[in-house]
Amino acid sequence: VHQSKLDFFCKLGYGKQDICKVLENLGQEALEDDVLKELIRMGSKPQALENQAQPSQLKLVARGSCSTTPGLKWLGEDESDASSSLRPIVIDGSNVAMSHGNKEVFSCWGIQLAVDWFLERGHTYIKVFVPLWRKEPPRQDSPIADQHILEELEKQSILVYTPSRKVKGKRVVCYDDRYIVKVAYEKDGIIVSNDHYRDLQNENPEWKWFIEQRLLMYSFVSNRFMPPDDPLGRHGPTLSNFLSKKPVLPEKQWQLCPYGKKCTYGNKCKFYHPERPYPAQLSVADELRAKTKVPLVPGKEEERCQCFP
Repeated sequence: VHQSKLDFFCKLGYGKQDICKVLENLGQEALEDDVLKELIRMGSKPQALENQAQPSQLKLVARGSCSTTPGLKWLGEDESDASSSLRPIVIDGSNVAMSHGNKEVFSCWGIQLAVDWFLERGHTYIKVFVPLWRKEPPRQDSPIADQHILEELEKQSILVYTPSRKVKGKRVVCYDDRYIVKVAYEKDGIIVSNDHYRDLQNENPEWKWFIEQRLLMYSFVSNRFMPPDDPLGRHGPTLSNFLSKKPVLPEKQWQLCPYGKKCTYGNKCKFYHPERPYPAQLSVADELRAKTKVPLVPGKEEERCQCFP
């Protein structure tokens, strides 16, 4: 009887130790319903239900991982595949704040707008560099608006103060632009600023290429942070590809020619002609020769002697 009941509840998924403990308390001749109630009262769960609760944790693995155990992660691996495919962001806090304040007021709200824009896109590494003396009370020659935002961003480990001190009453400020470019270069990220850093470009040739290729300019339109859709020009990458480590190439789509069969551009036409063999298109002169069925004369005599009826 003990073995039959043990096999029965084992098939239901309960552990042998819990079953034996309940049978010892209720007796070997206890009814199956009573044993089941006691197992539920003890908090024992079938192993099938316990295994169903675990996959939600095991699935939190970046796609493309080669690890045989899905629950394990390499040290330093990002939390999600989306965040790992986005480049780190380094924001020139002084440039953004002064731009939002119309170059008159150091507007901390502009920094918050820029940070929120990148957080909504899914960027996890965002650093803002601001000189340390901006923590001082505002003065008439350097007004600051919404200064409490700097404290909140510092608590979130987003804002970093560049060092500064006073020597004999004069403020000695470290060059914060060098911090910005250096961190962005080491992280292979994006610099958010409207400054071109020409002095740093002349200082280091590697920084020159990096600033030219990774500088993201912006504009504020009615308290809205707006970077351009084409950061490197009309023929450059899109904004999403510019901010991504793995750019996605758009599929080439052919656009129908608006002139249709009346087009006279021949193979120089950049549009698609369904009535013509693609991609080998004939030029206008070749089309006329094909229609008149006049043979081609090799050499320079073709231009002089070729005649059309």
